[in-house]
Amino acid sequence: MSDESIARKIERLVDEEHELRNREQVDAPNDEALDGDRQRLGEVEVELDRCWDLLRQRRALRDAGADPDGAQVRDAETVERYQQ
Repeated sequence: MSDESIARKIERLVDEEHELRNREQVDAPNDEALDGDRQRLGEVEVELDRCWDLLRQRRALRDAGADPDGAQVRDAETVERYQQ
């Protein structure tokens, strides 16, 4: 996966995240729809974190003179435990 394809995926996920956050206001009276949106929002946030992590790995490898294709997508549990 290239940096460009990762960046495109990040853009799509950010767009979806914004859409879900906007829909929260519309879905507020409907608990079931709101729960579904919140669940999907959590999934999108985790996937965004994984994409950013992969992009950072690729950049670090490139900066170190290594092959950026050696970067690996880390599992959600690992990425979500990182300290901000």
